Amino acid sequence: MDFVFANPTKVYFGTSQLPHLPEELLKFGRKVLLVYGGGSIKKNGLYGRITSLLEEQGLKLFELSGVEPNPRHTTVNRGVQICRREGVDVLLAVGGGSTIDCAKGIAATVFADTDDVWELVEGKQSIGRTLPLVTVLTLAATGSEMDCGAVLSNVPLNIKSGLIHESLFPAVSFEDPSITSSVPAYQTASGSADIITHILDVAYLSKPRQMEMLRNIQEEVLRTVIKFTPVALREPDNYEARANLMWASSWALNNFMYCGVQQCPILHAIEHELSAHYDITHGHGLAILTPRYLKYILNAATAPVIARLGVQCLGVDAALTEHQAATATIEAISKLYFETFGLSSTLSSLGIDDSRFERMAQACCHGLFAPDGQLHALADLSAQDVVEILKLSL
Repeated sequence: MDFVFANPTKVYFGTSQLPHLPEELLKFGRKVLLVYGGGSIKKNGLYGRITSLLEEQGLKLFELSGVEPNPRHTTVNRGVQICRREGVDVLLAVGGGSTIDCAKGIAATVFADTDDVWELVEGKQSIGRTLPLVTVLTLAATGSEMDCGAVLSNVPLNIKSGLIHESLFPAVSFEDPSITSSVPAYQTASGSADIITHILDVAYLSKPRQMEMLRNIQEEVLRTVIKFTPVALREPDNYEARANLMWASSWALNNFMYCGVQQCPILHAIEHELSAHYDITHGHGLAILTPRYLKYILNAATAPVIARLGVQCLGVDAALTEHQAATATIEAISKLYFETFGLSSTLSSLGIDDSRFERMAQACCHGLFAPDGQLHALADLSAQDVVEILKLSL
């Protein structure tokens, strides 16, 4: 497929880069809305470092705190009102993907003819002028620090959906891997599962064909995450591990991996329904779904791709038949997520039953990636197929 590639985000990477934050913010103005989550940045000292740097340079700070792990559209709307009331010049998101996504929602809505970001999500209002966004990343997971998408939740409607627009790339992102040494093991593991699934779901398990160069790079990033996640879990302060995971996060979802690829992120479509209804951790939900999805779609047509994944990235024996290697790949992914990463292996362990599966499956198959009522990737799935995959995941 033909493609256009552009990524305007400037990245400062490393432990000595944060002092450049004020100079980058000042390019846009002096009034800054600091967006962050539950307060971990105050416990680890990052909040104090940032506020001191900005105040020393005369920047005026306003705050939106308490951004949820699956950011609510109502929280975005609160941020929009602060920006309009105070004449904010630039957004500063300090956190993981949820915080950055919330800030992107604010950026998109401030100059729109509505007070409600959900009208933009639904396409009732278009995205035009946006506020500039600078990020300080605290968790390697979503890639939102270097892409133009945001995923938001509407809790009353049980909908988790997204905004995608070229104006929503962060202008600048700061990535200091040492910040992530205080991230709990569960969030580290879930974040790594998210990175892996970005590559698998949007690129690797797409409809063939794609450039061999890209396939090879996808595999290299997968090997990197598989290698360094266990190290980060054993040794939280291991800088090499944290640096590799953080940079892998940014490159797994910044458009480069998908040049010319026919995309249909089936696992994300299904997991977004789970998160919308049950507010679970996104990466954990993806980890539970992945081996069940692969097992469900395994056949003569899909086995070569699944087998290659195992041989190239998971140590599966290349001498096996394609079907044997594909089966071994699925077993290796299960072991990786549920033993090495330490994530629980079932939806029921997260308090989920099958009472909403039919409703969720119908929503999956009538959304952005399923205009004809089916999801089309390495395999094609109907709503009933989605129900069966969810049942296998219980």
